[in-house]
Amino acid sequence: MEIKRYRVTGMSCAACSARVERAVSSVPGVTACTVNLLTGMMQVEGNAGDEAVHKAVADAGYGIAGMDDRTRTEREDRETPGMVRRLILSACFLLPLMYLSMGHTMYGWPVPPVLAGHPFRIALCEAVLALTVMIINRRFFISGIRGVLRGAPNMDTLVATGSGASFLYSLFVMLTHEETEIAHGLYFESAAMILALVTVGKTLESLSKGRTTDALKHLMMLAPDTATLIRDGKEITVPTEQVAAGDVFVLRAGDRVPVDGTVTEGACTADEAALTGESLPAEKVPGDEVNAGTTVSSGYARCRAVRVGTDTTLSGIIRLVDEASSTKAPAARTADRAAGVFVPCVMAVSLITMTVWLLTGSGIETALTHAAAVLVISCPCALGLATPVAIMVGMGVGAKHGILYKTAAALEMSGRTEIAALDKTGTVTEGRAEVTDVLPGEGVSREELLTYACAAENGSGHPLARAITRFAAENGIFPEEQPVGRHETVTGNGLRASVNGRTVTAGSEAFVSRGTAFTEAMHEACERFARDGKTPVCFADEKRLLGIIAIADRIRDDSPRAIGEMKNLGIRTVMLTGDRKTTAGAVGVKAGTDETLAELLPAGKAEHVRKLRVKGRVMMIGDGINDAPALTGADVGVAIGAGTDVAIDAADVILMNDSLSDAAASVRLGRAVLRNIRQNLFWALGYNLIAIPLAAGILTPLTGWTMTPMLGAAAMSCSSVAVVLNALRLNRFDPYSAAKDRPVRQTARKLYTYRIGVDGMMCPHCERTVREALEKLNGALQAEADHEAGTAVLISEKKIPAKQIREVIEREDYGVTDVVREV
Repeated sequence: MEIKRYRVTGMSCAACSARVERAVSSVPGVTACTVNLLTGMMQVEGNAGDEAVHKAVADAGYGIAGMDDRTRTEREDRETPGMVRRLILSACFLLPLMYLSMGHTMYGWPVPPVLAGHPFRIALCEAVLALTVMIINRRFFISGIRGVLRGAPNMDTLVATGSGASFLYSLFVMLTHEETEIAHGLYFESAAMILALVTVGKTLESLSKGRTTDALKHLMMLAPDTATLIRDGKEITVPTEQVAAGDVFVLRAGDRVPVDGTVTEGACTADEAALTGESLPAEKVPGDEVNAGTTVSSGYARCRAVRVGTDTTLSGIIRLVDEASSTKAPAARTADRAAGVFVPCVMAVSLITMTVWLLTGSGIETALTHAAAVLVISCPCALGLATPVAIMVGMGVGAKHGILYKTAAALEMSGRTEIAALDKTGTVTEGRAEVTDVLPGEGVSREELLTYACAAENGSGHPLARAITRFAAENGIFPEEQPVGRHETVTGNGLRASVNGRTVTAGSEAFVSRGTAFTEAMHEACERFARDGKTPVCFADEKRLLGIIAIADRIRDDSPRAIGEMKNLGIRTVMLTGDRKTTAGAVGVKAGTDETLAELLPAGKAEHVRKLRVKGRVMMIGDGINDAPALTGADVGVAIGAGTDVAIDAADVILMNDSLSDAAASVRLGRAVLRNIRQNLFWALGYNLIAIPLAAGILTPLTGWTMTPMLGAAAMSCSSVAVVLNALRLNRFDPYSAAKDRPVRQTARKLYTYRIGVDGMMCPHCERTVREALEKLNGALQAEADHEAGTAVLISEKKIPAKQIREVIEREDYGVTDVVREV
């Protein structure tokens, strides 16, 4: 299935984006379509051709363009300058119009002699000035009329109708009434002022929306325009785009790294805060990597280019954040559904308002005033912007701190996390095995034990073997000092090697003790090491026990604190590992996890994650290839940035800073964004629920106060700006501050339980076959089968048709008697 991205133009409100989504979703071959009103980006999944997608968008009345690598990073604001020009031109004609309609008519301000005492001439001037403002802002009318003709009225339709009705009614009065009666019956200034005030609001909204991508723009500015290369022994300066893989470039203090590379000569320190959020500069020596966009604090180095152009780490981050902006969060669905019917409902309310006021005998002027006010005060924009602006700012804040969300849904789900499943090696621990204890056997020196251990382990690529040879080298002992003959690996147990004519056995106590006796003291030492979270590796030759070397993968310095912070956030922590129970339990106690599940294969981790999801929303945090199935199966998968490419590809969130504390920060940021979204939706919905009745005149019979269309337009403009400004407050949010950490009661996940009658199950093997078949269903969380009772139970997060459940079981040659969904 292919995912394509497009830029859609001409959308003015949430009704527009909903219209585009419906149009493209109906194209054959399209399986999913999301449109982001804030960025104008559309993401289409499926195998539909570009021509069909372009036609669907064009038929809906909007423009469309493909997204190539150049436009993907194009961030110039072309919309706001045009709005500012329109606003200035509108003001030039609106000011004299207001002088004539308000200043002269109401307060008697002087006018030129040619107009003095001639109400019709003044009215004609007002009409010309108002028409000029309408022509300047004609896009409201073009877009609004186009939407009506295509059966999809939008916000522009409301504005155009309100302004147009005021103008046409004033024109009617001017042409049909006596000259002495038209002075106070005109609304030309309302027609023009509505357009001007809406344009003011749209301009402020556009300026504010531009600030939502400040963090992304900052990332784009990190890459320098030029690079200093070594060519023919000389330094030359070339544009960064011309740097090729394999080129040697020079870095000096104050330089920004142009491309990703490896240090070959010299040494320097690099400030990587912009990419990883790490405040301390990193030392770079030959063999270390440097990343594009980082700044050299001190030193001099020559580096060989490895990744250039769009392949650099910086470009990948920019692309990731940019692509995520075209996705849609689940929280936006309610607002989208409301926006889809909002404009037709408002038009109906406006028509009803006019009818009611006419039936009460209030006259066409009063009825038109209230009807126009209803049209222009309603604001579908605030509804459409409530979620995407908060998501966009949140993603920018995350990117600034080295927390990258691949989708808007990942950001939202991070904030809803209830259970954190943690991989041990490389996540809770450093992922680097180190020797912690050397315990020689009776009559064996420390040096002798290390000599035989180093020689025996030298032929193995196991992490524990590498830790032993590295430790021996640090102590001046090298494997080549002892001749090694036959080398045999016993999978899951250890190895045997011929060292200096002796057969050395290395491995677990159970394996080595088969041929060598352990004293009580050495047996207790093995158990003590295991209780402390260390792995004891035993060594023996044909005659005696040479000793024990204990190896541990040290817990990260910040792991206990990070896990403690998750607990303070009300998140239950569970550590998953393939290590044996004793070692894993010791690590779990030191790290402070609520529960530890040990001796798990990759499939076992994924199965336990699925079971945990029945109890709450699960965030899986890992770094290795064996974590990929669990990362994919969780509600949100988080990959430590220093992890494998497989883990990073399978995850929904990437922590660039290689720190478990960033996982807690991602939860805080997700919760802050969710709070902001709720505030925005409350304001957008509350505003419309209060403003529309006020505009319809609900208070007029009681207080005599009437809302004019001009006041309605001003209120509508302010509502959109208020939503955007509220979202911009997230830029000041510190995701690492634990001062306000507290448990948050999440809305319960809706689960569906199916009880299934199954014929033909005869044994535990049959149970496993049925269970595995059910767990393959989309949305399945947990399945159990009982061959004695002849039943199976399926728990799912989605509704699954009974026919589909029957099919997967019958495919395994079992019968289904009934499928009942429990309420």
